[in-house]
Amino acid sequence: MRTCVLSREEAPRAGLIRLALAPDGSVHPDVRAKAPGRGGWIGVDRATLEAAIAKGRLRGGLARAFRTGEFTLPDDLPQRIEDQLRRAALDRLGLEAKAGHLLTGSDKIAEAARAGRLHLLLHAADAGDDGSRKLAQAWRVGSDREGSDLKGMTLPVQRTILSLALGRENVVHAGLIDARAAKRVSDALVRWLRFIGPDSAPMPCETGSQGASAFNDDARGPAGTNEGFEVTG
Repeated sequence: MRTCVLSREEAPRAGLIRLALAPDGSVHPDVRAKAPGRGGWIGVDRATLEAAIAKGRLRGGLARAFRTGEFTLPDDLPQRIEDQLRRAALDRLGLEAKAGHLLTGSDKIAEAARAGRLHLLLHAADAGDDGSRKLAQAWRVGSDREGSDLKGMTLPVQRTILSLALGRENVVHAGLIDARAAKRVSDALVRWLRFIGPDSAPMPCETGSQGASAFNDDARGPAGTNEGFEVTG
């Protein structure tokens, strides 16, 4: 467990973002929590962080965590954090694809979904509504959850970026067919989407608050953020 320097709420370190103090006194995001030296943890979204920076609250919180006021905050710290979280999520997708845990192509995903083998459904930002709806329906049928709000998550990247991350061509939809892989991917996506906030993150297909990959209302992290996605399996 770690304490957010802004909200002062405790949460598992996997759900927070570490800020590391470099030897030269500069502060860098350390989303993988592997950098040496002193660190401070935050569990707020980008808008809250930007407000805290403007008011000097982040500096005060980090001074307590670092036990020194001698450090420099980069002007683009929020963007650096967002970029690192985005890269971590896309890297995780790429690793799962290489391990054979991820399917692309509507026909393959639909077949796995109807067979009950699908654990997480993802769509590029520019995916068509009709294709997304059909895959969601196949997932509900295969999961014996017809009539439920089980749906996939639309990612905040278009197919060109998703394709590059997976090393494949024209990836519009992706499906995780391994439960543990789906959990790893959802964990990485949660941190990214929580940070960019609801104004930047796309909502699940067709609804604004529910769905298989929607944020669960009963799994909230620091500052009222949500902890994770529903992953079947």
